[in-house]
Amino acid sequence: MKEILVISGKGGTGKTSITTSLCALGGKDIIAADCDVDAADMHLLLKPDFKVSRDFYSGELAVIDPGLCTSCDVCYEVCRFDSITPGDDTYKITDIDCEGCGYCSHVCPTEAITMVEQVIGQLYISTIKTGTTMVHAALGIGAENTGKLVTEVKNEAKRIAKENNIEYIIVDGSPGIGCPVISSLSGADFVLLVTEPTVSGIHDLKRVHELVKKFHIKSGCVINKYDLNQTVADEIKEFLKEENITHIADIPYHKAFTEAMTAGLTITEYDNKELKNILIDIHSQLIELTKDK
Repeated sequence: MKEILVISGKGGTGKTSITTSLCALGGKDIIAADCDVDAADMHLLLKPDFKVSRDFYSGELAVIDPGLCTSCDVCYEVCRFDSITPGDDTYKITDIDCEGCGYCSHVCPTEAITMVEQVIGQLYISTIKTGTTMVHAALGIGAENTGKLVTEVKNEAKRIAKENNIEYIIVDGSPGIGCPVISSLSGADFVLLVTEPTVSGIHDLKRVHELVKKFHIKSGCVINKYDLNQTVADEIKEFLKEENITHIADIPYHKAFTEAMTAGLTITEYDNKELKNILIDIHSQLIELTKDK
């Protein structure tokens, strides 16, 4: 089983457009996984049916039993997150401010406060329009523990791939270098970096590459919209050469990407032969680069 992770140092590089195209080209021979749980959007192009949905629990929240609360002020005084406020008859806890430390429950003299496991999001297992399976999720508003939800998505994708003897998992990771990206990198066999020829694009490419190097994972790079700034594109190519990152492809800027998204299609389904052929070549190279030697 091979896991190919697609990430970018910043948002807006075209990462998800490329990932969904790779999933479309893979057809039933891949499992798709959307690990960008903070802003999941692969479903917009892959049309999942959301046939399996379950709550994902992580962390705890404090809950006050009004029947036991005597408004003694002890919990209010010790809370360092200002999540406890006086009410009409009892104290109340604002869920979004509670960090789940449990200090209030330990000091409450009447044991009116208990810690309960919280739902931070939903996990979905869907059949997408290519006939294969996609594992995806939605993080709740203001919820934390993004990395744990990413790990759950990856574990489910691996389980399904193993049960169905499917060799490849295509993972769409989050932009940046934070906790969800670190969780996405764990267990990956190859990383496809997507960048753009801008000052922020090359800066964030270098940042995310430093992170990838710590995991000792082989990587390749696609320069999207390369023709918008040839000077910066050449600078990126020089960086790829210096860091021994495989330069997989250059994709020109084209309004067809936007038109395809508006139509709810991947670029490989849209009527643009040039872009489709580039994506087919990227897909072929990724298969070759991840073959057992």
